[in-house]
Amino acid sequence: MDIKKGNKVKIICGKDKNKEGEIIEIDRKNFRAKVKGLNMIKKHVKTTKEKKGGIFEKENFLNLSNLSIISTSKKEIKKKEAKK
Repeated sequence: MDIKKGNKVKIICGKDKNKEGEIIEIDRKNFRAKVKGLNMIKKHVKTTKEKKGGIFEKENFLNLSNLSIISTSKKEIKKKEAKK
């Protein structure tokens, strides 16, 4: 089964072990994915004319080998139900 954006996954190891979330971004070249609300890091942003600076939290990439698929996206589930 292929991991896609929108799939619900469970983290197998690391600081967020046994937590679940939805994939929001995939980097297939580097074999990594971002999971919504998990593996948070602090990003220091410098103030510019357009944006206010500060310390922001954002998701960081996880290796795909540390993820386990729980369920596929809602669209795929609807397609499977329609075929039955």
